[in-house]
Amino acid sequence: MISRIRKKIRHRRYKDQEINPDEIFLDASNLPDFNTQQFEGVLERPISRRALTLLGLGFLAITLIYLWRIGDLQLAQGKVFLVRSENNRLKHIPVFAARGVVYDRNGEILAWNEPGEEEKFPSRVYADISGVGHVLGYVKSPQTDSNGFYYEEEFKGIDGVELSYNNLLNGENGIKIIETDALSNIISENVLSPPRDGKDLTLTVDAKVSKKLYDSIEELSSERGFEGGAGVIIDVRNGGILALSSFPEYSPQILTDGDNSSVIARYSSDSRKPFLNKIVSGLYTPGSIFKPFVAMGALAEGVITPTDKILSTGSISIQNPYFPDLKTVFVDWKAHGWVNLTEAIAVSSNVYFYEIGGGFEGQKGLGIKNIEKYARLFGLSEVTGIDIFGEVEGVIPNPKWKAENFEGDQWRVGDTYNTAIGQYGVQVTPLQMVRGIAAIANNGILVTPHVLFGIKTKKTKIKLSKDYFTEVQKGMRLAVTYGTGKGLNVASVNIAAKTGTAQIGTAKTKVNSWVVGFCPGRYFKI
Repeated sequence: MISRIRKKIRHRRYKDQEINPDEIFLDASNLPDFNTQQFEGVLERPISRRALTLLGLGFLAITLIYLWRIGDLQLAQGKVFLVRSENNRLKHIPVFAARGVVYDRNGEILAWNEPGEEEKFPSRVYADISGVGHVLGYVKSPQTDSNGFYYEEEFKGIDGVELSYNNLLNGENGIKIIETDALSNIISENVLSPPRDGKDLTLTVDAKVSKKLYDSIEELSSERGFEGGAGVIIDVRNGGILALSSFPEYSPQILTDGDNSSVIARYSSDSRKPFLNKIVSGLYTPGSIFKPFVAMGALAEGVITPTDKILSTGSISIQNPYFPDLKTVFVDWKAHGWVNLTEAIAVSSNVYFYEIGGGFEGQKGLGIKNIEKYARLFGLSEVTGIDIFGEVEGVIPNPKWKAENFEGDQWRVGDTYNTAIGQYGVQVTPLQMVRGIAAIANNGILVTPHVLFGIKTKKTKIKLSKDYFTEVQKGMRLAVTYGTGKGLNVASVNIAAKTGTAQIGTAKTKVNSWVVGFCPGRYFKI
């Protein structure tokens, strides 16, 4: 009976969705004592079918994604990850090639390699010889990241022949494979491809001559208070550089090692610019060493003959076109009297070159157009093509140049006078000057300077009469025997030369002092 009553009540409850008071079996007075956090006194409701369905779909989706990912890793990308796992235990590291050795023309070693200690690449070592730093240059070693992996696997030439012939010197690195276990212990190693060492180079420079030249410049600079200096010796027959020294210079070893930060900092702050290759990259006002080229032009254009003489009383004056009562005076460094072309070169008469350059009274002048023409004919203000980076051009002033640099100011005869003696806006490199003088010495062959021994370089013939070259050569020889270059008159060898001094700066408190020349031999004898 009781069972039937319960069934009836249950049926009515779900049918009527109501609960009668007599269906309550719990004493309502006890409700406050229930722990609601434990769901005491709370009527439970069954989970709906909708929630169960969504939960099942979620588990199904996760299972499908998991299965798809397993299939992708195992089937689609299995080979890729197999190779990657192999590479994780097989490391490819470079086997460094030995950089080429550099020798001077006599076989003296200038740059070579020695085995590293901590490094896996050989160390670059330079001979401790002054005067060859800018010729050799220096290198930057292979670089690694914080994990020890090489992101730069070759030496990198920075200056000199290390830069110019970097590809030849570098060679080609090899590759080594190292197999390791999970603990990075080496199991085996094999060379996949051997390195190919760089090519050895022989230079045209003579290390002993370079050192002597550098030491002489350093000594003279110290004695006379010069900030610095430079010198270059060229073979006038083929353009080979026997010495190219710039004082002060840097140490290739210090810059390559890179660990002496204090010395490197001094290089950077030194006002004498030890990083500057003054022969190749320095521009300077030439002064009177410019005169031989003006003389060549004057002879070629018929402005003067070798025997014509001009009187130097110490200066010439021209009327100021804007102020009739004023004259502009152009001075000589002394009164030389009557001088012809060879004598004018020997004593460096400014008045003579003022007149044949710009004209004066009855004397015809070349004019600025022809001065520029013959200066460029001998390679001045143009790159020489030397096989060292960093070469600059230069300036031969003309009316266009003046207008561009002096707010449209017009060209005047006084500008031509000053240009004719190598001043005003003339800017040349020592290398351009030595090349031009070499062309005077060899009767008009303009050679291309170079420092790599045995290479063939371009030669250009300057088509002027040999007689003109002879006259200028004679004048330069007379400069040594009794003119401005008497200090070079030694018994052991004949020297022909031209000296020059150019005031620089607005205050004219500093000067460029020059001497250029050659040793007469097969070309002429005095």
